[in-house]
Amino acid sequence: MNLILLQAEDFVAPHRVLLRDRRARHIRKVLRADPGFSLRVGLVNGNLGRGLILACGRDQVEMEVALVSSPPPPLPITLLLALPRPKVFKRVLAAAVTMGVKRVFLFNTWRVEKGYWQTSLLQPESLRQILFEALEQAGDTQLPEVFFRPRFRPFVEDEVPDLVAGRKAWLLHPDSDSIPILGLKELALLAVGPEGGFIPFEVELLARAGLQLGGLGTRILRVEQAVPAILGRCLGSGGR
Repeated sequence: MNLILLQAEDFVAPHRVLLRDRRARHIRKVLRADPGFSLRVGLVNGNLGRGLILACGRDQVEMEVALVSSPPPPLPITLLLALPRPKVFKRVLAAAVTMGVKRVFLFNTWRVEKGYWQTSLLQPESLRQILFEALEQAGDTQLPEVFFRPRFRPFVEDEVPDLVAGRKAWLLHPDSDSIPILGLKELALLAVGPEGGFIPFEVELLARAGLQLGGLGTRILRVEQAVPAILGRCLGSGGR
């Protein structure tokens, strides 16, 4: 946790917060901070700043906070992600959010098993926890938007063309004709398929919607490897 992420309900006065949950336990047990310590804090969807610890109890921490600086700029990427298996989903989403992605569409494909959509990780509280932990890791405050699209064809035909408009749009696919994606400095859209890739019909439909085949080279990566790899190229090119 590189940032103590605050919420509006934490405030007991205009510049004073009282924490009684895992954040307080982290401050006490991991950071071992005492009254007088200054910590990096940020308000969800607001500014960053410092928090001065005023008092510590066994299960609570009181701080005076000053939120004076802007959060880091977002990565200008909209990510279309075929819903990964639950074991991988948390890692992939956390990686994308940590790297600055602010809009994620989780969508269905032929190789996405129906049971994936029943995972408890998609429940609002679990999803929020994943997003919060990723922001705390990154030192960011801007909560991403996550959308669910369990029907492939209506999503691709009715929504994706509008998402593509005005952007570079890439379909990440291990194909000999794929153009290497070297880095993106402008608004872009990336579509990443499931383990095993998209089937030909899905590739064709996404291409009609305006996406171009792109790749990372000759090696075939797992989803949890491909997403950080391509986003890392975007970060490295200055697209942040």
